[in-house]
Amino acid sequence: MEDSERCRFEEKSFSNGDVYIGKIKGMLPHGKGKYTWSDGAVYEGDWVNGKMTGKGLITWPTGAKYEGEFSGGYLHGHGTFTHSTGCIYTGGWRMDAHHGIGRKEYSNSDVYEGLWKEGIREGCGRYSWENGNTYIGNWKSGKIDGRGVMKWANGDIFDGCWLNGLKHGSGVYRFADGGLYIGTWSKGLKDGKGTFYPAGSKQPSLKKLCSLNSDDSRLLLNMEKHTAPKQKFTRSFSEKISVSGRSKSSRQISHRTSSLDANCILQDPAGGCICRDSSPTLSQTFNESQSEATSVNSLVYEREYMQGVLIMERIRNYSEMPHKNKRQNKYSVKQVKKGSWIDIFGGSRSYYLKLNLQLGIRYTVGKITPVPAREVRSSDFGDRARIRMYFPKEGSQLTPPHCSIDFYWKDYCPMVFRNLREMFKLDAAEYMMSICGDSGLRDISSPGKSGSIFFLSQDDRFVIKTLKKYELKVMLNMLPKYYHHVGSYENTLITKFFGLHRITLRGGKKVRFVVMGNMFCTELHIHRRYDLKGSTQGRYTKEDKINSNTTLKDLDLKYEFHMDKKLRESLFKQISLDCMFLESQHIIDYSLLLGLHFRAPENLKALVEPPRLMQPPHSLPSEDDAHKQGEQLIIPKGLLLVAHEPSFVNTAPGPHIRGNTLRAYSIGDKQVDLLLPGTARLRVQLGVNMPAQATRKLQGDKVEESEVELFEVYDVVLYMGIIDILQEYTVKKKLEHACKSLQYDPMTISVVEPKTYAERFINFMEKKVFPEPETS
Repeated sequence: MEDSERCRFEEKSFSNGDVYIGKIKGMLPHGKGKYTWSDGAVYEGDWVNGKMTGKGLITWPTGAKYEGEFSGGYLHGHGTFTHSTGCIYTGGWRMDAHHGIGRKEYSNSDVYEGLWKEGIREGCGRYSWENGNTYIGNWKSGKIDGRGVMKWANGDIFDGCWLNGLKHGSGVYRFADGGLYIGTWSKGLKDGKGTFYPAGSKQPSLKKLCSLNSDDSRLLLNMEKHTAPKQKFTRSFSEKISVSGRSKSSRQISHRTSSLDANCILQDPAGGCICRDSSPTLSQTFNESQSEATSVNSLVYEREYMQGVLIMERIRNYSEMPHKNKRQNKYSVKQVKKGSWIDIFGGSRSYYLKLNLQLGIRYTVGKITPVPAREVRSSDFGDRARIRMYFPKEGSQLTPPHCSIDFYWKDYCPMVFRNLREMFKLDAAEYMMSICGDSGLRDISSPGKSGSIFFLSQDDRFVIKTLKKYELKVMLNMLPKYYHHVGSYENTLITKFFGLHRITLRGGKKVRFVVMGNMFCTELHIHRRYDLKGSTQGRYTKEDKINSNTTLKDLDLKYEFHMDKKLRESLFKQISLDCMFLESQHIIDYSLLLGLHFRAPENLKALVEPPRLMQPPHSLPSEDDAHKQGEQLIIPKGLLLVAHEPSFVNTAPGPHIRGNTLRAYSIGDKQVDLLLPGTARLRVQLGVNMPAQATRKLQGDKVEESEVELFEVYDVVLYMGIIDILQEYTVKKKLEHACKSLQYDPMTISVVEPKTYAERFINFMEKKVFPEPETS
C-alpha cells in the first residue's frame, strides 16, 4: 500500500521535447506509462525506476515495432520485432539482440527457425529459401557449420559435414534421379576418395554407413527420411527481465534493432551451383550405354578427386566392393577381444570408457589448473606425484553422480603435464571442452597391431590411446628427458603428450591411456597417409586392404620429394636431434607419420594414368599424344612461398603446431608463408604446411633409351611427426625371445639396436626427400 501510494499518475514534459504520461515514483516513471520521444517513437508499457522493464510495445516512425518483454531498457526476454521492410522475428532476445530460440521471416520470404546467439544464427536450426531449398542442421557464427542436411528444390540431398557454409568433410550426396555419392569434400569441392553409385544400381543401406565409415561417426543417417533429427528445446521466460533506460533515445534502440537486419538474409549456398557428379566424360559414357547393358545396375565407380578434379576412377561390380558381412564382423570382434579392453567393459566398453575418461580429465584439469604456476621439480616426476580419486556412481562430496560404472582414477605427474600443456600454448579450458564437451569422444580404428583402443576428440584436435603396462613404464621413465627435450627444441617432431592417466575398476582391472595431439588436424585435406620406419620387411599393404582411410607403409611410398634447400636442412636437422634423443632413451620401432595433401594441376588430364585404371578409351591420351606432351609433364608450380605476414595467417596454436615459422632459401632466407592460389595462406612450420614437389616414375610405360622418361609430378603439402615412441629396446628384446620360445614368427617383432634403427630411419628419409634444384 505504501509503495502504491507513493506512485502517482502524472503527465510530464521534458526540455528535449519528450513527453511521459503515466505513473511516477519520485521523479522517475514507475508502473504503467506511455513515453513519446520527440522524433515520434512511442513506448507504452511497464516501467521500473525510470527504465522500460516488463511487458510493452514500442513503435518507431519508420513503421518498425516491437511487442514483448523488456529489461533495464533493453529488448530482453521474448517478443516480436517487425521491421519496416516486412522482416518479422519472434523469439528470444538478450540486450537488443536475437538470443535463444526464434523464428525469422525475411523480406524475401526466406525463413529461419532455430537457435540464435547475440543476434547471429548459432546452434541447431532450419533455413528455408524462397526458391524451395532447405537446410536443417548446425550453424556457427551465422554460417552453415557442422553436421547438417541440405535439400535442393530439384530433389538433390547432401547429408554430411559443413564448414563456413561449404561442404567440408565426410558426406553423402543423393541425386534426384537416385544416384548416390559417398565421399569427402574440402571447402565445397570433392577432395579425396569416394564411391559413386549410379541411378538404378544396387546401393548400400544408409543405416550401415557407420560400419562402412567407422572412423568418421559424424555422418548423418537420416537421409532416407529426408529430414534432420529433431532438436529438443526448452525455454523459460522470466517475469522480471531487464532493456535501456528512459535516458536512451528511441534512435539508439531503433539503430540497434534495425541493424539486426543488415546483411542478415542468407545467400543460398546452392544458388546457381547445384552439385552434380563431376565426371563429365565418364558419366556421359555411362548414361549413353545404360540402356544397352542390362548388367550396368551392378556397376559402381570408385573415384578420387583433388580439389574437385577427378584424377582416378575404377569401375567395379557391386559384388566386388569390400562389404562387411556378418562373418567378418564376428571375426573382427573376436580379434579385438583377444588383444584389447573389450572384456573389461563388455559390449558397452566404448561408452563407459569414454565417459570415465571425460569425468577423470575434467576432475584433473579442474584441480591442477588453479595451482600457481611454477617450474617443475624432480619430485613432480616421482612415484608420489599422482592424483587419485574414487568415482562412485551415486557421486560423492568431491565427485558428481554419473551414469557409468564405479571406478578409481589416477593421474600421473599432473604438474608436469600441466606445464607441458602451457609450453605447447594449450588453454586449459579449451583442452577440457575439446575432450569433455557435450559432443563426446569418437571411436577410431587402430592402424596398428597393438590392440590399443583409440578415441578422437569431437573437434579432432586430440587422440587418446590405451597403453600396455610396459608402455606406461617407458613413458614415466622417459618423461624427465622428454620434458627437457621438447622444452629445448620447439620444432621437435616428436609426438606431443598432454596427459597420462589410469582407470581401475572395482574388480582390479586397469586401463592406462595417454592423450596426444592429432597431427592430422589440418586446414587441408590429407589424401595419403604413410607410416614410415625405414624398413622393408613386411612394410607394404595388400591392395585389397587399401581404402580411403588406410595408412600405407614404406614400400607403398613410390614418390620422391623435392623441397626448398633451407626447409629440407631444417627438417633433417630436427629429425637427427629427435633420433638422438630416442636413441639415448633406448627407443626403437618408432615411425614417421607422413600426410600428403595433393594439389591438382591444370593439365592433370594430360598425365598418363596408372595401368590398373579402368576408363573409357577416349578419356586417356594416346601413346603418341603422351610423347608429344612429354615436355608438359613438368607441371608449373601451384604453390608459392611468400614472406611471412603474421596478420595474414592463422597463428593460433594447435595440437600439431610445432615451433617457429621456417625460413626458405628460395626467397632470401626469410620466414615464409605458403600461398595456395584461390585456397588459403598458411604458416610454414616444421612438419606442418611444408611445400614440396612429388615425382613418381611411371612404370607402365616402356620408353626407349633415347626418349624422355615419363613421371607423375604433383605439388604437395607435407605434414609429419614422429610417433610410437614407447617401444623400448630392452622390452622388445625380451618380447622377441618370448615369441621365439612360443614359436611365433620372429618377423612380427623386428629388434635392432637403437643406434642402428636411428641410422636406418634417417637414411631412408634422405633417399626420399631431396633439395630443390636451384634455378639460374
